[in-house]
Amino acid sequence: MYVKMNKVKFKLESKYKAIPDQEKAIATLSQTVLRGEKYQTLLGVTGSGKTFAMAGVIEKIQRPTLIISHNKTLAAQLYQELRDFFPENAVSYFVSYYDYYQPEAYIPSTDTYIEKDADINETIDKLRLAATTNLLTRADTIVVASVSCIYNIGSPREYGHFVLEFTEGMKIKREQIIDRLVDLQYERSDFGFNRGTFRIRGNAIDVYPAYLDEGVHIEFGEERIEKVELINAVTGSKTEKKEGFDPSNFVLYPAKHFMTDPTVHTDAFDAIKNDLEIRVAQLKKEGKVLEAHRIAQKVTYDLEMIKEVGYVKGIENYSRYFDGRSPGDAPFSLLDYFNEPYKGKWMLLVDESHMTFPQIRGMYNGDLARKQTLIDYGFRLPSALDNRPLRFEEFMRRIPNFIASSATPNEWEVSMSKGKTVELLVRPTGIPDPLCEIRPVKNQVADVIEEIKKTVAKKQRTLVTTLTKRTAEDLTSYLNEQGLKVQYLHSDVATLDRTDILDDLRGGKYDVLVGINLLREGLDLPEVSLVAILDADKEGFLRSDVTLIQTMGRAARHVEGRVVMYADRVTGSMERALKEVKRRRKYQLAYNKKYNITPVSVEKPIREKLTDREEGTRAPWVFGSKEPVYESLPHLEVDSMTPMEKKRLIKNLATEMRLAAQDLNFELAAEIRDKVKSLRDIDKD
Repeated sequence: MYVKMNKVKFKLESKYKAIPDQEKAIATLSQTVLRGEKYQTLLGVTGSGKTFAMAGVIEKIQRPTLIISHNKTLAAQLYQELRDFFPENAVSYFVSYYDYYQPEAYIPSTDTYIEKDADINETIDKLRLAATTNLLTRADTIVVASVSCIYNIGSPREYGHFVLEFTEGMKIKREQIIDRLVDLQYERSDFGFNRGTFRIRGNAIDVYPAYLDEGVHIEFGEERIEKVELINAVTGSKTEKKEGFDPSNFVLYPAKHFMTDPTVHTDAFDAIKNDLEIRVAQLKKEGKVLEAHRIAQKVTYDLEMIKEVGYVKGIENYSRYFDGRSPGDAPFSLLDYFNEPYKGKWMLLVDESHMTFPQIRGMYNGDLARKQTLIDYGFRLPSALDNRPLRFEEFMRRIPNFIASSATPNEWEVSMSKGKTVELLVRPTGIPDPLCEIRPVKNQVADVIEEIKKTVAKKQRTLVTTLTKRTAEDLTSYLNEQGLKVQYLHSDVATLDRTDILDDLRGGKYDVLVGINLLREGLDLPEVSLVAILDADKEGFLRSDVTLIQTMGRAARHVEGRVVMYADRVTGSMERALKEVKRRRKYQLAYNKKYNITPVSVEKPIREKLTDREEGTRAPWVFGSKEPVYESLPHLEVDSMTPMEKKRLIKNLATEMRLAAQDLNFELAAEIRDKVKSLRDIDKD
């Protein structure tokens, strides 16, 4: 069941006026899409307004749009920018919702089974559910996503059918509404009102939709609904009506993406039982009696839970049966939430495509290896392999078109575009690509400290790139000892913390940010005037010509932007990067001369945070701490800690837990997880 689509048009609002090069790019990209041609590439230098150009194309085309970015930090930045550009439209954010994720795993060498465990970020979960709900109800939807959008999230038809539609004056009993809320995976909670719950108060029911910031108050008369209104989830008071809320036709969507109706899917249960019998017989034939008993016990338990409550942990591993898919069929992903209601009449924009496309290609194989071990040892049915990310060829079959956007597009995107590459080499600010200087590696740390101090004196910011996470952390600690306000940023930093750290750099809380590849693509930091690249002559992925061009581009938002590369020789990658930066600089300077433009630094306000979080919830990073927190735990007096100190300790442990899981040290990760749980229990007491 889909409700009537909201027909609001995309309306771009911005104080900026497109310059001639941007207008030309927007017109060319839009006309090509409208002609029905599938693939295009936008080559845009840092600061040329690629996001603004994307927004212009969206307004021209007037189609629902998916924008994929290769990391969560950039996705968050794009989400914030597009939310500002389209305040009247539904701009959504869809990334992995785990603060901590320990996948289900089995280690044969030690006979260790690690159950799936995850710490779900409720705010990101809300944004994900809001994205799918918007797609099924509003045609004016933009979704900014990470590559998690190619993972299985269940059928949009199942999700769309599991709705509760009610109106003021509708004849229905309160008990019927309650039963339906339970079917939609909403939990009753009379003492706490959180997303995905409902509470009963006399002749009324309050529901907190999993995808909204407000609650819904349903008041009953004699076997009919008398009033439907939005309420403040904290105070319970009535709030102003918001866009899309209609008490005469309100539709409540499920609290979870994976939905099953036990009364309907009898064929699915029969199929699971049949596959279980085949698998048990196969394992016994191979002499794996323990594995046969294990899989029989697990699947039987799971089926009983699904029949009783419609849900079980790991239900996604049975999704193929409930979705009606055959073995090997592609799973349903966010792309299907575009294709189901819009039948291919939507648009895909791929941000930093030179990184995003390769990441999409690599997701399938990594997932396959872990699942196969679980199947071989009787923890999952072979059907678990169908709960997976899309293969690249499946991804390509599901998209109607793409515009690949990058400052350094790969040859693949360019070849797919068949010459339809639009260049955007001019910055509206007139700032040319930065001047680059090469200095010897010897004493590079001492030299970079001097350069940072000069930059700080001018109240400007610095980025320093290293080759490893460990080097980044050690350098951060050392710079901190030298009296500099410094922070590091890499993939172990929690998703929402990354955006906060970047805002803090811009706001002056930090003078320096030290990182690895997260400092390359798309980061919009106008206050940065110096980019220092350590060990620039170490050929490899992190010092390729593409990487170097992207890294140097971070200094192209400031009129005094400059780059210092520390190298004892000029590698082929360095030579190609310097040549391209010189070409772009020459193009911009010629444009400035032609139009009599005086370069000015970008001035952009620091946007409101992606989500509102309490002060002190950011994961703490202890500079100079050489001993892992978990190993030092026996020496800490936990009972004497303040609540805030305990909170910080738990955050530090959660970080180490993620690191252990990423290193495939699942035993240590599980051990730390249990300790975190015990500390939380102590804190509650």
